[in-house]
Amino acid sequence: MTTVQNGSTVTLHYKGTLNDGTEFDSSHKRNEPMTVTTGEGMLITGFENALSGMAIGDTKTFTIEATEAYGERDDEAKTTMPRNVFPDDFPFEQGMTVPLMGPGGQQILGTLTEITDSEVTADLNHPLAGKDLTFEVEIITVTDGVD
Repeated sequence: MTTVQNGSTVTLHYKGTLNDGTEFDSSHKRNEPMTVTTGEGMLITGFENALSGMAIGDTKTFTIEATEAYGERDDEAKTTMPRNVFPDDFPFEQGMTVPLMGPGGQQILGTLTEITDSEVTADLNHPLAGKDLTFEVEIITVTDGVD
């Protein structure tokens, strides 16, 4: 029986919840399982570690501490920019997530925390930073990564 190991291509269904039971993501709701190759850095560390050794048909529920998920919150991770860098008709809303350009040209997401007539402040932490995440996972297929 093929089990998940480094380099395996895995198709799985998952549901992610926070400590209070709030669901933050579900492949079931999209009716679309996720396929990923382990060992390529595409999964958060704790999630990938939990998949190791699972086989087709296996289910598992596990909790990943914030440090193994999206890290702890960094209160310094914010930026303030002139409001006019956005289009004139931009529908500003506190709490909305907007794509921003990082210093190296990479796209990062910011959550708007303050909006004034002249400036906008965005929190640059991942929305799930500082949170422990619980996942329910069901393995659908596993393909061994060794050629």
